[in-house]
Amino acid sequence: MLTIYHNPRCSKSRQTLALIEQANTDVTIVEYLKTPLEQAQIEALLAQLGLEPIEMMRTKEDEFKAQNLKGADNQTLIQAMVNTPKLIERPIVTNGETAIIGRPPENVSALLG
Repeated sequence: MLTIYHNPRCSKSRQTLALIEQANTDVTIVEYLKTPLEQAQIEALLAQLGLEPIEMMRTKEDEFKAQNLKGADNQTLIQAMVNTPKLIERPIVTNGETAIIGRPPENVSALLG
C-alpha cells in the first residue's frame, strides 16, 4: 500500500499517480493542500526520504522568499511547511518505510515492486 501526497493541479503529481495506478498498486491519495500535514508527519517523511528539510521544499515559490527562509534552521523550515503546505515538494510517495519524491515521476518505480 502506497500513499501519495498529491496536488492534482501539478502535472508531475498527476503523472506519478498515473504510474502508480497503471501498476495496479493500492494507493491512498492525500491532497496535502486540502489536508495539511502536521509537524510529526513532515518529520516522518523527511526520515523516510533521508533528506534535510530544505531538500523537501519548493524554494522557488514566492512564499519561500516572502517568509525569508533562505538559510533558516531545520525547525523553522519544517514549521514553514506546516504553515504553508504549498512549500512542500510534490509529489511524495511512501510505502510507510521509504519515501520518494516523484520528480521525475519515474522515481516512484522503486516503490512499485
